[in-house]
Amino acid sequence: MGLGSDMYRQQILDHYKNPRNYGQLEDPTFTHIGENPMCGDEIRMDVVLADDEETIERVAFSGDGCAISQASASMLSTELAGKTIDELLEMDRDDVIDMLGVDISPMRVKCAVLAEKVAQDGAEIYQGELDVEKTTTED
Repeated sequence: MGLGSDMYRQQILDHYKNPRNYGQLEDPTFTHIGENPMCGDEIRMDVVLADDEETIERVAFSGDGCAISQASASMLSTELAGKTIDELLEMDRDDVIDMLGVDISPMRVKCAVLAEKVAQDGAEIYQGELDVEKTTTED
């Protein structure tokens, strides 16, 4: 691992210590909660859609967990603004790992993708395509 990976590690620590869009939105279009029971991470994602009901206007997250889960949620909250629900639903674990910029051990992948999975499930619930009370990375 070279200097570039150190930069990404610093970025992860910065997002963990100074999360972007942390908190809850007033009157979100949809809200969803999820957890990673293996390490105790919990994430709540609030999403506000634009008037077209497709474009993500604002995202906020709250919760508690390890540096990877919280940094991933912070980074994702900044990445999703301006994207469509379809673009959110097309994201996969590789997109999140690329966003983080470091190799993630297999044990930590569930931490890294928790926020993405919560946001995606929230969007599918909003669209009437899914009916779950809480997302878990054990699914």
